[in-house]
Amino acid sequence: MKGTPSMGKKNKKTHIRCRRCGKNSYHIRKKVCASCGFGKSSKIRRYSWQNKKPTTRQRLV
Repeated sequence: MKGTPSMGKKNKKTHIRCRRCGKNSYHIRKKVCASCGFGKSSKIRRYSWQNKKPTTRQRLV
């Protein structure tokens, strides 16, 4: 079975609230937070591509 009838089976909670960051991103079965990385590492999960890079100012010649 696929398509519309399958959508009715999606009634389980995949994520619950994370103890560390408070977001609804803690995966119950994996026991890992998708947002902060709690359960995977002690360091907070962050990447350079999350923040927009500041545009370099062009020097007037």
